Amino acid sequence: MRLLVLAVSVSAVALAAACGGAGQEQNPAAAITGDPVESRPPNGAAQAAAFPGQTRAPGVRTEAALTHTVVASGLVEPWGLAQLPDSRWLVTERPGRLRIITADGVMGEPIAGLPAVDARGQGGLLDVAVGPTFGQDRLIYWSYSEPREGGNATSVARGRLAEDGARVENVQVIFRALPTYDGTMHYGSSLAFDDAGRLFVTLGERSDAPMRPQAQDLGSHMGKTIRINADGSVPDDNPFVGRAGALPEIWSLGHRNVQGIAIAGGKVWTVEHGTRGGDEINLDRAGVNYGWPEVAYGVEYRGGPINQGITAREGTEQPVYYWDPVIAPGGMTVYDGAMFPEWRGNLLVASLKEKHLARLVLDGNRVVGEERVLTDLGERVRDVAVGPDGAVWVITDEQNGKLVRLAAR
Repeated sequence: MRLLVLAVSVSAVALAAACGGAGQEQNPAAAITGDPVESRPPNGAAQAAAFPGQTRAPGVRTEAALTHTVVASGLVEPWGLAQLPDSRWLVTERPGRLRIITADGVMGEPIAGLPAVDARGQGGLLDVAVGPTFGQDRLIYWSYSEPREGGNATSVARGRLAEDGARVENVQVIFRALPTYDGTMHYGSSLAFDDAGRLFVTLGERSDAPMRPQAQDLGSHMGKTIRINADGSVPDDNPFVGRAGALPEIWSLGHRNVQGIAIAGGKVWTVEHGTRGGDEINLDRAGVNYGWPEVAYGVEYRGGPINQGITAREGTEQPVYYWDPVIAPGGMTVYDGAMFPEWRGNLLVASLKEKHLARLVLDGNRVVGEERVLTDLGERVRDVAVGPDGAVWVITDEQNGKLVRLAAR
């Protein structure tokens, strides 16, 4: 079903002035006053936002006409998307395959040399990232659900991509989330490097009721954002280094299932799945507790409140933005291209359940506008990236998954 986007048309001049240049603070014009794009009743009907604009931001609409092109198809549940320096794309398929696809749609054979994955449920080969020193060492990084004795958990490996792209060599597992658990859900896991070459890894809390409390446990990696060096060692300035009982890789805690991360202008943005309601955008900061499962928007899948319906508690951070009902977010990026000047500095968030790409306009650290594009594609949008010319690329999480280019007409 196509979503009806209720929005006002905002001039390109106004939006360009609002958004400013890449990396700058934004100051959107007051003309962003459209009806919210979400018109369904919330699941957490008795819940109130903590501040104006925390949910159901005014609708906006891109002035330029948009067009999308299916560049490649036949992918099986693609999950992660990353661009090589030569403009070819690395794409993961959840059953355990990694492929290279050219910008004109030529799809390579699966790359050899990757370790085995546990592809049951939500598991498998997950995200992929090109290392910050790829030009010197050809290192790529990927996350996956690793089969282990007694169960599985999210791990991160790296390896050298051969010059012909046919295999990865000298594979090393640089991070293993603990504890191992015999489950099939909520692995996370998105990857992003910051400007200093630190690797951020997002993790889920494994969903099941006995595992939920581990999102608050500093002795567990579950429900955390992790920050490590490119070789897997721990940065000395991580917030919990030296604290008794705390795992030193932890950057932040209290997450449910983070599947998108974007780093720009020194800020780390993450997006995570809620239950029935409560998908969250967070400004992910060192040492901060984001509340799950003690604090959450939305309700349980079976109905009824989550932890008595508490949405705020001292010592926990509010989401910058949340959706209720959910969009089921996938990957995320900060737009920094030239093709859509009015999008610069905006968050682009993939939506699985509602089958669109969400564009969030920011004013500083607040969301002041929302647009839903690619609604006519009709497929689960899993990940998003920006190409060198400013076109936006997405992959769709389907049995016949696609690589799609979104551009100005």
